[in-house]
Amino acid sequence: MCQHQPPCPPPDATDREAAHLVAHQPEQGWSLLCNGVLLFDDTGELLPDGRIIDTTLRRALVAPA
Repeated sequence: MCQHQPPCPPPDATDREAAHLVAHQPEQGWSLLCNGVLLFDDTGELLPDGRIIDTTLRRALVAPA
């Protein structure tokens, strides 16, 4: 899917949000990344395989102790 050099991280990588932006609809609150990840401004991410990554869970997992 990705033709960038170096290639964008795959959708199952922890750094998946570092992929290049291919579509952005700020008025609708979403962005599509090169790796197929759909980012929502307020509700997290939708991965190409249909898995949902909840923003609040992601923040809890990366929050400093």
